[in-house]
Amino acid sequence: MSQATTGFASVKLPTALVNQAREAAQPMRRSVAGQVEYWATLGRIVEHSGLTAQEAQTAIANYETAARRARPSASEPDNQADAPLAQFMAMEHDGSLAQRVREVVANKPGESGI
Repeated sequence: MSQATTGFASVKLPTALVNQAREAAQPMRRSVAGQVEYWATLGRIVEHSGLTAQEAQTAIANYETAARRARPSASEPDNQADAPLAQFMAMEHDGSLAQRVREVVANKPGESGI
């Protein structure tokens, strides 16, 4: 009996990773598999760029901190955003932040000016 090729394979992943992917996938409207695939793609980009895992983790932590600050808390009115945070969010919205990240990743570490 022959099996049709589907283009997919099954792999075992730690439950904690699947749960993290599920949480991350919901706001982005991705499936759990789609989120894992997205993370794998980002991992390949990081490896190809020459960034170390520590450099990538630091960049992610900085981004997440800025994103948390951008979300108003219940005790904080919307109009309390400071100028740098507002600029960051504007850059994220208009795509210039993503473009700058692409430029940094395209350069080898130490050549990006960061």
